[in-house]
Amino acid sequence: MNINSERLAQVFTAMCSIDSPSGEEAGMALFLKDLFAREFPEAVTLEDDSAKATGSDANNLVIHFPGTLPGELIFFNCHLDTVEPARGIQVLREGTRFFSAGETILGGDDKGGIAILIEAIRAITEAQTPHLPFDLVFTTCEEVGLRGAKALDLSMLRAKEGYALDSTGVDLLIIGAPAANHFHFTITGAAAHAGLHPERGINAIQLAARCLAELKMGRLDEESTANIGRITGGTATNIIPDSVRVEGEVRSHSTEKLAKFSRHIKDTVQAVIDRWSPEPDAQLVPGVRPRLDFQLTAEYPALNINRNASILLRVERAATALQREIRYERAGGGSDANIFNGKGLPTAIIGIGMDHVHSTEESIDIRDMIRTAELVAAILTVQN
Repeated sequence: MNINSERLAQVFTAMCSIDSPSGEEAGMALFLKDLFAREFPEAVTLEDDSAKATGSDANNLVIHFPGTLPGELIFFNCHLDTVEPARGIQVLREGTRFFSAGETILGGDDKGGIAILIEAIRAITEAQTPHLPFDLVFTTCEEVGLRGAKALDLSMLRAKEGYALDSTGVDLLIIGAPAANHFHFTITGAAAHAGLHPERGINAIQLAARCLAELKMGRLDEESTANIGRITGGTATNIIPDSVRVEGEVRSHSTEKLAKFSRHIKDTVQAVIDRWSPEPDAQLVPGVRPRLDFQLTAEYPALNINRNASILLRVERAATALQREIRYERAGGGSDANIFNGKGLPTAIIGIGMDHVHSTEESIDIRDMIRTAELVAAILTVQN
């Protein structure tokens, strides 16, 4: 079968022109429902009720394709949303590479993956090549906490294992990704006029600074990271701030280390608050002292795929048929694949060649998209 590069480019650029920042995926969902109904009448499109949970204007889509080869059902996953700035994207092409005009992202993350799936299915259908039955899973709100995957109605899925097309690299499988915890803490102090009565105040922002000075951020070890991403507090420069909120995350490929580092952050912050004592000239209301409210939330579980897993062996057979070698790596980010794995659906991540994602320098090469479409088609058509 032949991958039609211009057809692939056309559907990719058409989708990039559809605004679909997280929570506003309705245009993309409608585009795909229309395309699959028009071109693949044998496919059955299902829609869940996830918008109530995600806050999106669209639901997740699951599309069932019948097959003509015996074998285990598999699924392919992409997300419909993009990060901002993503409105009014203008796609430019220089040779084989696509860029945006420079004011927005491109949208290859993850519309490159969707375009690859569409072209692989078109090529298989056009060549009338026997293939496995499979499901397509298109989720919303991936870029804002994997909300769509978390809210997905799993009863709509026939397949119990599959692949997410959502990574850099080509001929690459991501078989490991970290788990993540989100934390936020609020320190409550005491407000006072900064010029008239500073002795009556407890500066919550200053206390937060002391906490952060004792926390190690960045790379904690070879498989763990931590970050403070947002600090909000204060109302005016002449008022001692009585409240500050600090938000951050911890990631690790090790569940044990994730728990350890998360606990260390909480204990360190609590120790700073416990050590606080008023200044000698303080004029505080009796009994007033800083308070801490610390909240920790599990964002997503780790992804760890055994090298002997059937989803990897299937890719190896496809790569052998294409006379290629597949590389295996661990990634530092989370994706829908983490959620699916955590729900008992082994999911590996296929690299599609996206580059400089989440930036206005984002690009993708049509040659990498073609190679990945060939791999997807081979996964579906190469027999055991």
